[in-house]
Amino acid sequence: MGAPMARNLLKAGYPVQVWNRTAEKAQALAKDGAVVCGSAVEAVSNADFVITMLSDGPTVDAMMRDKAVTDALKPGAIWVDMSSTKPAEARVQADYLSGLGFARLDAPVSGGTKGAEEATLAIMAGGDAAAFEAALPMLNAMGRATHVGPTGSGQLAKLANQAIVGATIAVVAEATLLVKQGGGDPDAMREALKGGFADSRILQLHGARMTSGDYTPGAMSTIQLKDMVNIVGEGELCGIELPVSKSVRDRFAYLCNELGQGEKDHAALFLELLARNGLST
Repeated sequence: MGAPMARNLLKAGYPVQVWNRTAEKAQALAKDGAVVCGSAVEAVSNADFVITMLSDGPTVDAMMRDKAVTDALKPGAIWVDMSSTKPAEARVQADYLSGLGFARLDAPVSGGTKGAEEATLAIMAGGDAAAFEAALPMLNAMGRATHVGPTGSGQLAKLANQAIVGATIAVVAEATLLVKQGGGDPDAMREALKGGFADSRILQLHGARMTSGDYTPGAMSTIQLKDMVNIVGEGELCGIELPVSKSVRDRFAYLCNELGQGEKDHAALFLELLARNGLST
């Protein structure tokens, strides 16, 4: 998702320096006008905003605690982490950067690759209000940004988003299988439900993936599993039980770890449901 997000920043007129651990991914942005850097240190140099879009909290933390990287930060730079991590990780990282004199926002996103390409991402930002206002024009070049509260609140909002996404994928899979096994047409079912209370982007987009068997990843199942683990863990920290999220977590764990389908789109939870029922595709 980082590549189309960077392209939209370039389209909005921002100068963008990019770096990726896989050099080819960054190099692909050169034709769009990005300055491709050979290191993270080079990428953050002289930047007003540093944006990280990485796989998980520990990966972000390793980048943020690299002294060579923080030494290269421009005075007054704002670090905007758009990865999906744990709220506690966001708070620890914000405290660390604050001690070095830098502001930080946790600003995870929802909307998938399509939303990243179309600059329609929902951006949930937690952190200092002044830092958010400074970053808002830049964030709005990638989607619609909302300040949801203090540090960690952005990640809490993203966990809420992923809880809804995971549970909805699970029930769309069940509805699709129910109609299919009952002799109905899942594609016609989705058309019939358009505009009703049960309609959603997940029903229309991922339901279509389930009936066509196209699980080319927009969001990989391993990432959804990571988020479901974080959701259940955050609930435990809050002293509450989240039974639906726990069930969805277990199903994604089976899909990824037992069926070996973790690299497929999270709509592939339909495959877990087929396996549970002893059915083939």
